[in-house]
Amino acid sequence: MAEELVKVEHLKKYFDVRSSSLFGKKKVVKAVDDVSFTIHKGEILGVVGESGCGKSTLGRCVLRLLDVTDGNIFFNGKDISKLREKELKSYREKMQMVFQNPYSSFNPTMTIRQSFYEIGKVFKIGTEETEKRCKQLMENVRLPEDLMNRHPNELSGGQLQRLAIARALLLNPDFIMADEAVSALDVSVQAQILNLLLDLRTSLGLTMMFISHELTVVEHVCDEILVMYLGTVVEKASGEELFQNILHPYTQALISAKPKEHPAMETHRIMLEGEAKSAMDAGGGCKFAPRCRFCQKGKCDVEMPPLKEITPGHFVACHKVEGEMKKNG
Repeated sequence: MAEELVKVEHLKKYFDVRSSSLFGKKKVVKAVDDVSFTIHKGEILGVVGESGCGKSTLGRCVLRLLDVTDGNIFFNGKDISKLREKELKSYREKMQMVFQNPYSSFNPTMTIRQSFYEIGKVFKIGTEETEKRCKQLMENVRLPEDLMNRHPNELSGGQLQRLAIARALLLNPDFIMADEAVSALDVSVQAQILNLLLDLRTSLGLTMMFISHELTVVEHVCDEILVMYLGTVVEKASGEELFQNILHPYTQALISAKPKEHPAMETHRIMLEGEAKSAMDAGGGCKFAPRCRFCQKGKCDVEMPPLKEITPGHFVACHKVEGEMKKNG
């Protein structure tokens, strides 16, 4: 087993929301609610779930772009969850992020080269060394060097996302957080960017956390997958195990929505009924219970199921799955 690079223990991120009325009570949005996982060096962890499940908030907490409400984040064995901004600076070099929209992640008034040089100034990398790294990175992301002299609006989305990846690699990080890094791109460009990330993982020994709502993407890229629903992890397994043995009803519904790989392929779409709970007031019981076709009244709507290891390396938070495993011995 490879050495641990990132370890998250019981992470929580709550947001206070005040009512619009003058005397309204303050409410709490539990965007991330008791999430734990480990990423070993050289691995790619996928985090999937529908919009609003908390996956992007989780990613920003791991990088300490957001302060955490509770829990611990370890990076290379050091707890960074409570570090102040000055103390975090040395970790910023080792933990970088690729954002969803490549157009908004670059300063439109700067050339690409100026954007790269700005990072070099902040982290006190000499001009000569920055230029040397830029040339190498342009080779790594397979783009001509003259693009460095252009402004973001002169480039395509695919080119900009490659440049965003190059910029994230400028400081020689150990860990890359990719938040919906291909969702804004055409399908053909998505494949190119994904292949690029896999090649860079191999050549540079990178460790990644890949956030996406597209299961077809994480299936082919990630070593391990977390499935999130309303701030909690409902299923966790290796990519191969998860897609061969889908256990949680929510994961089953997500995967049933995958596009056909061939027009002749037969698919069975699982339609979720009922109204989803609010992250502001999820109440007791399983958060997925109102939409679950297997909901057991008096059990699922009352008692929150713990995340349990059902088979080696495969964790599920579901009363139905746990009950079936007990029956089968």
